[in-house]
Amino acid sequence: MPDAERHIAEDIETVLFTEDMLQRRIAEMGAAITRDYADKDPLLIGVLSGVVVFIADLLRHITVPVTLDFMAISQYTLGSPSGTVRITKDLDHAITGRHVLFVEDVIDTGLTLSYLLRTLRTREPASIEVCVLFDRPYRRLIDIPLAYRGFELPDTFVVGYGLDAAGHYRNLPFVGALKPDAQR
Repeated sequence: MPDAERHIAEDIETVLFTEDMLQRRIAEMGAAITRDYADKDPLLIGVLSGVVVFIADLLRHITVPVTLDFMAISQYTLGSPSGTVRITKDLDHAITGRHVLFVEDVIDTGLTLSYLLRTLRTREPASIEVCVLFDRPYRRLIDIPLAYRGFELPDTFVVGYGLDAAGHYRNLPFVGALKPDAQR
């Protein structure tokens, strides 16, 4: 293991989801999406940047033609008003009449996702569904129907596979609980 990788891996208290577990579940989700979106030419939308790792792997398991697009929103910061969302990068593709699959890395309260889905629905897609890799339903404040769900996260601070702490740890190939003294 290279020194840099060893260093960040040492900050992990316990591995919750191994690389194999993640890849098996993502393959299952990709197969389900392939089946459900046959002949629909879906548009997959993700919010930068946490979803990048997941959406890239998910795409490799979808065997029907798809289009990919991204949005970016203002970053969550401590002390910011709850529920405040600002779109900093909008979609490059029109979604009117398209079958949209909104792909998320993690859903907690559902407030941000609810806002984004409401915004996208005003653009009149043919359909809009949600695919999430990590779910925290016990934190949900707004009910969000999920068409595809990977794993339920425990109520602990986790990093890896796109999930970060102050921008770090996204590159870990697994998801683990971060040691309290490593939390930035």
